[in-house]
Amino acid sequence: MLGTTVEWYDYFLYGVAAALVFPQVFFPESDGATGLLLSLGTFAVGFIARPVGGLVFGHYGDKIGRKKLLVISLLMMGLSTFAIGLLPAYATIGVAAPALLVLLRLVQGFALGGEWGGAVLIVSEHGRPEHRGFWASWPQAGAPAGQLLANGLLAVMALVQTEEAFQAWGWRIPFLLSAVLVLIGLYVRLAVEESPVFRDAQAKAAARVAAGEKETMPIVDVVKQYPREVLTAMGARFAENVSYYIFTIVISTYVTRQLGLPASFVLGAVLIGAVVHLVTTPMWGAVSDRVGRRPVYLFGAVGVGVWAFAFFFLVDTSNFALAAVAVTVGLVLHGAMYGPQAAFLSELFGTKVRYSGVSIGYQLASVFAGGLAPVIAVALLTATGSGYAIAVYIAASSLLTVIAVATYGETRSRRLDDDTLHRS
Repeated sequence: MLGTTVEWYDYFLYGVAAALVFPQVFFPESDGATGLLLSLGTFAVGFIARPVGGLVFGHYGDKIGRKKLLVISLLMMGLSTFAIGLLPAYATIGVAAPALLVLLRLVQGFALGGEWGGAVLIVSEHGRPEHRGFWASWPQAGAPAGQLLANGLLAVMALVQTEEAFQAWGWRIPFLLSAVLVLIGLYVRLAVEESPVFRDAQAKAAARVAAGEKETMPIVDVVKQYPREVLTAMGARFAENVSYYIFTIVISTYVTRQLGLPASFVLGAVLIGAVVHLVTTPMWGAVSDRVGRRPVYLFGAVGVGVWAFAFFFLVDTSNFALAAVAVTVGLVLHGAMYGPQAAFLSELFGTKVRYSGVSIGYQLASVFAGGLAPVIAVALLTATGSGYAIAVYIAASSLLTVIAVATYGETRSRRLDDDTLHRS
């Protein structure tokens, strides 16, 4: 969880800075709207690199181990974030500044693409299977924890400095502080033992090779043996990913531009929701250990699809308390999918291809769901002028997730050391 918190801190920190600071620092030659779009475009670049990272890290994670790849992903993310904090502005080195920014963002996306699969697998493959949902949900809690850290630190820096000082150099401090967080995360990850399930699978693979049996690439086995599981993983991610970015990112644009309210209004609502999200995510994981992954996941998928309409109704009141309720309930329902998700996706694949399988399914969905959600939502808002059009989009995503999860069998009782494919 600590390592995942660091990685999401780095990732969300970039997103917040891309909206607040980067247009002026790296795209000053453009007008306000164009500079903002260019800056947010560099944020989207990270989504393109995530499936590539998932493929590469998944392959080597299935070959040489989860732990080694987790350490590499953490170092890549941390060093690239630290480098952004040192990056000269456009006024100093010209177009090289935004070009280097895009390059470092690609490294961030590549690292995050390999992070999630390794983090949830090394937890899922440790410990007692009857508590897998609970323990595997803790790395998931790293996302709201990272978001709280990133938003909180930037808010503090903006409060204690003048606007000019914050734009000139204050924004760099949270990026440079990433080095401290990386050292903490690195210490933890180096101390963790490799997954016992993977070690056993690796020994069996070595025995097969010694007996003259040819080993295929993990990605080949995933495509041949687990196409349905990859599609199930992608479908399961859709409502979870779309709803999360709308409840936490798109709401900023909606509240400030559509309702004309200050950014502090939405920032406070999202921070309250993130705190509750952090606490409730492991709770949902624990519930899935008792009643199954499917019932909890379906509750969350149906819940966000229905709540989306209440969400915009409450936000449209322009009342802070009601807006905070809208975000908080939305994120609690999101957590019903996000909590058991780590265990559910881990249970879809056999050990020798698990890292590749979960990474491919998870990260491909990130491109089509989370990556496009802000663009589609803003386009719908522009075309209709109503948040209810976005609610329909969330509901459609929920329907896709319900179909994907409901048509696949319950996975809670599966053994992760069994490579036999069981479908029901």
